[in-house]
Amino acid sequence: MNSSASFARAQSSRARRPRQAHGQHGPAPASWRQLLPGLGLAGLLAALAMALGELAWLTSHGFSALSLAIVLGMVVGNTLYPRIAARSGPGVAFSKGQLLRLGVLLYGLRLTLQDLGQVGLSGLLIDAAVLCSTFSLAYLLGTRWLGLTRETSLLIGAGSSICGAAAVLAVEPVLRARSEQVTVAVSTVLVFGTLAILLYPVLHQLNQSWAWLPGGEHGFGIFVGATVHEVAQVVAVGRSLGPEAADAAVIAKMLRVMMLAPVLIALSAWMATRRQAEQPEGRGKTRLALPWFAFGFAALVLFNSLQCLPQGLRAALISLDGFLLTMAMAALGLSTHLAVIRQAGLKPLLLGLVLFAWLLAGGSLIHRSISLLLA
Repeated sequence: MNSSASFARAQSSRARRPRQAHGQHGPAPASWRQLLPGLGLAGLLAALAMALGELAWLTSHGFSALSLAIVLGMVVGNTLYPRIAARSGPGVAFSKGQLLRLGVLLYGLRLTLQDLGQVGLSGLLIDAAVLCSTFSLAYLLGTRWLGLTRETSLLIGAGSSICGAAAVLAVEPVLRARSEQVTVAVSTVLVFGTLAILLYPVLHQLNQSWAWLPGGEHGFGIFVGATVHEVAQVVAVGRSLGPEAADAAVIAKMLRVMMLAPVLIALSAWMATRRQAEQPEGRGKTRLALPWFAFGFAALVLFNSLQCLPQGLRAALISLDGFLLTMAMAALGLSTHLAVIRQAGLKPLLLGLVLFAWLLAGGSLIHRSISLLLA
């Protein structure tokens, strides 16, 4: 029997029973008892992914807990999960919905406005130019050249231009993307981010000879932070280059992450406009659904900048945030079928490759131009 059909029938029967017993009208929301099996499964996979993410070999190669969680989720989702989907479905949906938004909100506790001053105006402009150009290129090439869906193109663009898998997760609710589209986007981030870990140390050696990027170790670190996909991958690259480059890379990367909130708000407004234009005449206006978690993210960045939160509590909340995001990624993996990914073909990887080439070539040109202009 089809697992999704059985899950739908099970949910329908559960929804009918309370109305008959208590005279309620409309479908009842899932209770905590209904959520527990799926939450437990996603939590178990998240804990395993976080434990694996601490292994030295995986850490040195830039594999984060988020990347590992979606792999584990896909393995279970395409083997054991269909047998328990009817019971676990509500909790898995809750993990990739509400827990995801809460995780994005709490991500703001990792950042402060003081980070801006450590990379300077040039670092801010480099990050903004790389982000905007990469995101725009992803949409134009993905939809017009490769014929990908708007959602897939923008998800890959977000992962490449902002902060990897975390950005893909944050953009997903705004785009109302499907699980398989999110998985494809995360996969491209993983592939080319891993390639960056191998390639950037070679580029660093070449830059020491050619001095194409100004600023020495600090300047190259800003280039790393502005162009490498994942935070974990930036850390892996930075550690291989030296402490000065590593510090600059992480700060520049955190500044890119800080740009997530305005991107989400702007993307939400743009998507509302596009959906309105695509509606048949007479259907009425599309309501602008502003992502509340983006405003919460920005508010927590501002609050964290005041440095009035006890360090112990802040560390605990950051750990909780990492676990929530990892649970959301595991839930997405559970909801993804390999057959759908195979149907996507090589086009998403080709888009990821073009964006990776742009991050290298275009990013270095942007870095050099802005650095020399403000020198």
